[in-house]
Amino acid sequence: MLRIRVIGCLAAIGFALATQTMAEESLRVGITPTGIPFTFVDTATRQPTGAMVDLASAIAANVGMDVEFQVNAFPALIPALTTGKINLISASMFITDKRRQVIDFSTPVYAYGEAMFVAAGDAKNYSIEELAGEAVGAQIGSTYADALQGLGVFGQVKLYDSIADMMRDVVLGRIKAGFGDAPIIAYQLSKNPDLGVRLVDGYQPMKRGEVALAVAKENPLLLERVNASIAKLKENGELTRIFSRYGL
Repeated sequence: MLRIRVIGCLAAIGFALATQTMAEESLRVGITPTGIPFTFVDTATRQPTGAMVDLASAIAANVGMDVEFQVNAFPALIPALTTGKINLISASMFITDKRRQVIDFSTPVYAYGEAMFVAAGDAKNYSIEELAGEAVGAQIGSTYADALQGLGVFGQVKLYDSIADMMRDVVLGRIKAGFGDAPIIAYQLSKNPDLGVRLVDGYQPMKRGEVALAVAKENPLLLERVNASIAKLKENGELTRIFSRYGL
């Protein structure tokens, strides 16, 4: 009888601790400051903003959790997730088989391909084949970087921490062209047409990727709750409204 009572008490304590942890845990969301219009820091308010920021906030409200945004460089997002510094990634991150080996993805929330951009004064609309032997740029950690390197066409595929750095080198002539997320580049050029670069008309993306949120493999309960929230936001139309707010 005593043994049964002790086991019962331990089970009750364990349940109470688990419930308390679930109630107190905040949604620590990793974003990148260079993913306009998906994730960025508003220069006026210094607050995180963007479509994926709004989506993460909506998910947090839906599951009854507080939300805390942590700004990271894009290549640092997955390490931050796997080491427990954050428990959710909400950025313009594509689902890939390589990433699936270390993290779990939610159901997709958006899809798009890459764009090519060149110096504003360069009027030629290049194909990839016409850039044979040239130096081009791509963002570190992006799916485009691996794809471009795998083509074996270019003299060099230079990797950048940010699209802004890549644009600078295109303008300075250090690289012939840059490749990056089409909606991010289009949004930046619409807000600031004097960046000195332009999108290459008629460029066909190598492939389209699906954007999703990500959680650690050790956190299946959070993944389940995120997916349930996404389904609800799709059903009531809020997901579409969130992306439309940023021209997506």
